[in-house]
Amino acid sequence: MSPAPDPHSADPRARAAATKRNRTRRALLDAADATFTARGWVRTRIEDVASNAGVSSATAYNHFPAKHALIAEVFAPLIAPLVAACHAAAADAARSDTPPAEVVGALVAQIRALTRIGVRNRGITAAYWAATQDYTVRVGALPDPSDEQDPRVIAPVVDVLLDLVENGQRSGALRTFPPAAQLCPSLVDVLLARIALDTSPASGQLARLVATLALGALAPERVVEGTVDGWELTPS
Repeated sequence: MSPAPDPHSADPRARAAATKRNRTRRALLDAADATFTARGWVRTRIEDVASNAGVSSATAYNHFPAKHALIAEVFAPLIAPLVAACHAAAADAARSDTPPAEVVGALVAQIRALTRIGVRNRGITAAYWAATQDYTVRVGALPDPSDEQDPRVIAPVVDVLLDLVENGQRSGALRTFPPAAQLCPSLVDVLLARIALDTSPASGQLARLVATLALGALAPERVVEGTVDGWELTPS
């Protein structure tokens, strides 16, 4: 993707170009949101998104050379607040002697929030999950932070949980095996796959499934107790 003109440039022509480019990008993202939601990952082409945005295919490809990047750019804002919340919670825990129960509660809260967002935006979530599966098969490797086309890098869903689990393992609040870098991608994949493959996923039930998987590995005593912050993991 070519760099955007500086919208704060003193050159009026540069400002006008930046404004036009930003408007076009916004139109493409809005069109992609609607198109991927309606048609899914496989049936959506960048040409379809361009047509719905009212721009040429060449213009769309200038902004988004591949649809993997396009769907990730649509999905990224949905999880951005949760990624920020994970970083903040992990930082707070690192600065203080946080009780293990609070670490577990924060982890479960993140899983519940991610589940709600995914279920609420099922079409986009399903398309994003399919894009990550396709891209992973194509590159045959873990995410590379320097790869600007990798949807796993553009919209890093794993970061919704990663810092929190890593910090909890370092502090002793959570068991150290499996390591966060191995466990969190698996938890996220289970969550996104269930949303993508179930036409009517129940948010609460799915959150309980993923939270139970997470705590079964990291804090099994909480699973035995059956509740976290008053929320029942195994309701009758």
